[in-house]
This record gives sequence, structure tokens and C-alpha cells, in this order.
Amino acid sequence: MLIALTGGIGSGKSTIAKRWVELGATEIDADQLAREVVEPGTEGLRQVVKHFGSEVLESNGHLDRQALAKKAFASPESRKLLESILHPLIQDLANKRTQELSGVVIYTIPLFVETQSPLKFDKVVAVSCPETVRIRRLVENRGMQEAEARARVAAQATDQERELVADIVMNSDCSLEELIARSEEVFQGFVA
Repeated sequence: MLIALTGGIGSGKSTIAKRWVELGATEIDADQLAREVVEPGTEGLRQVVKHFGSEVLESNGHLDRQALAKKAFASPESRKLLESILHPLIQDLANKRTQELSGVVIYTIPLFVETQSPLKFDKVVAVSCPETVRIRRLVENRGMQEAEARARVAAQATDQERELVADIVMNSDCSLEELIARSEEVFQGFVA
């Protein structure tokens, strides 16, 4: 069973995915795939440097993700350019990985709506949470500046857009204990 787990940055996807893995699922994380497709020596990294310049590289040849984020989120055009480079590579890698796995497979994909993933999912789960809560989480838990957090949230689809394509919507504006309980309840529906 292939489950898409989507939600905006700071919504609680990672907490839910972690609990589902503890319950026996296997996770494929689009953010991890995004790192893999820009490792040194990859076509993804060559294309990023070609379009965004060598200043997005660290001295050891690895991608400086913060430097790239500053450039990519500077304008909608630059963000779309980066997405046009990375999304096809990520989708190809995700497709390959899902073919290698069985059981309950969770594909954690923040940009599910934006990328229009070609994978065939059995269920789509959207994690929803008010923007103000997500921004606070990004500032408090990830050390982002508020303006950066707002820009990252604004660059993604809205909760409403994700909810329209979801089979299940999980509200994560709750305590950690309650979110874990909700996660367990939803997971039972996958294995029942």
C-alpha cells in the first residue's frame, strides 16, 4: 500500500511519519530524495550550479542548501526554475524506490499538490495546521527568522488545496500526544 503524506512546512508530517515507521511502515522522504539528487557528481547538482551559480556550493563541492534557498526563494521565477530542475529527478527516484518496497510505504511529500506526482497512491493524507502555528514552529523549533518562515509557508500550496486532493485530513494543531494518537488511529485503517 502506497500512502502519500503531505502537508506544509512545519505542519507535523515528520512526527506522523516517524510514528508510522515505528508501527511498521517504510518511509520514503521527498526531502531526503531532494538531497540525493544534488549530491556531488550528480546531474541535479550540475544543473543547479549552471542556473544558480557556483556560490551555491560549499568549499568541499557539496550544495550549500541555505545559499540555494536564499536565491531560490528570492522570486517566484527562481523558485519555479529550481523546481523544474529538481522535481523530475526526485519523481524518478521516488518511482524507483517505491517499486523496490512492499507493505505500507509512506511517501512524505510536502509539495504533493505543486508537483502533481505521477505515482499512483492508495491513499493521500494531508496534514493541516494554521499558518500562524506553522510559522511559530519554524521559528521556535528550526531557528528560522520569521520572514524566512513566512516566505517558505507562502511558497507552498495552502491547506485547502491539499485537503481537496486528500482522502484523509489530519489536523495537527494539537498536543504532541494527541497528534500521536491521531496518527495511530489513521495507521490502523491502513493495516486493517
